This record gives sequence, structure tokens and C-alpha cells, in this order.
Amino acid sequence: MTAVQDEARAAALNRLRRAKGQLAGVIAMVEDGRGCRDVVTQLAAVSRALDRAGFKIVASNMGQCLKGQSAMTIEELERLFLALA
Repeated sequence: MTAVQDEARAAALNRLRRAKGQLAGVIAMVEDGRGCRDVVTQLAAVSRALDRAGFKIVASNMGQCLKGQSAMTIEELERLFLALA
């Protein structure tokens, strides 16, 4: 893996870990009977964190694809990107 790939992987993992922590918080909030507004606000934050991780992963692979270093085609990457939208 190149330094850029390592960096992109680390960034995606950080985002996923953050989302994991946020999701644990949402679960605790539901278990504690917290209000709907608080739960939904935190759930939206989890969703955004997951979206950002997905975008980071697809963007990293897109760079590899454009350099001819990916097994995926641009069309496949486009479909993945659109699946996140």
C-alpha cells in the first residue's frame, strides 16, 4: 500500500470508529429512555459519519482506478458512490 492509501484507510477507519462510538451512545440513549429529539439528532450524526467513511473509501479507490491500480471500473465506483447518496 502507498502512503496515500494508508492515509485514506486510516481516515476511513477513524470515521468508522467515531460512528461506532456514536452508535453505542444512541443505543444507550434508547435504553435510558431519552427523548426522541436527542436520539434522532445523535442518529443523524451516526449516519453522517458512516456516509463520510463511505465517501472516503470510494474516493480513495477512485484515485487508484484513475491511475490504473484498481480492479474496479469507473462505472462500478460510480454505482458505489451513488449507493451512498
